[in-house]
Amino acid sequence: MSNNRIVWLSPSDPHDAFPPVDAALSEPDGLLAAGGDLSTERLISAYRLGIFPWYSEGQPLLWWSPNPRCVFRKGELYLSRRQQRYVRQSSAEVRFNTAFSDVIAACAAPRAAEQGTWITSEMIDAYERMHREGWAHSVEIWQSEELVGGLYGLAIGRAFFGESMFSAEPNASKFALLVLSQMLDSDALGILDCQMVSRHLVDLGASSIPREAFTAILASLCEPASRFENWPSGPILVKHLLRT
Repeated sequence: MSNNRIVWLSPSDPHDAFPPVDAALSEPDGLLAAGGDLSTERLISAYRLGIFPWYSEGQPLLWWSPNPRCVFRKGELYLSRRQQRYVRQSSAEVRFNTAFSDVIAACAAPRAAEQGTWITSEMIDAYERMHREGWAHSVEIWQSEELVGGLYGLAIGRAFFGESMFSAEPNASKFALLVLSQMLDSDALGILDCQMVSRHLVDLGASSIPREAFTAILASLCEPASRFENWPSGPILVKHLLRT
């Protein structure tokens, strides 16, 4: 099911008042609704349904549920021999939730290949609030006490919804993905959502799965809508991440 118009939400609408995800547009892929707000309750409802906010400064708040969905599942992350060598030779370490504000600020910073950012000040405020409330998390790569890479996202139940990542040093964001992949392999997490399909993620082993399959997985992993607390005790040396 798809139509050629989107639903407009009011901040006063119930937090779960999203249209069915199969009503999303096919062009642009996944655009489902506009308006509403970035309250914790609405964001939790959205992510559990396979919906996420994505918009630029000056645009209305837009909600998306693309088809197919880009994800990592157990055993899917692939690192080339060269990338594995970077891991084994690294002196960096991984930490969790120690510098969330710094990670999201680095992800929002202008990048040479892009104009502007979709991580607006309103988005930053919302996700920092959710971090304080225990829903949003950061995986950080540190080198000599300097933050050199990482990612942030939401965790609901056993699903991790990746929002953005950055690297100030080569391969730093891949180190963060490796940690989450190992959490998938141990069944601590059940899926890592990457939202939109990209060549970079596919080269690392990410899968494209139908939206219907993705939402069915979420119905299992996100019920009940609980905070994820099963993070590794850190810090972890990056070179210890690969099994010998």
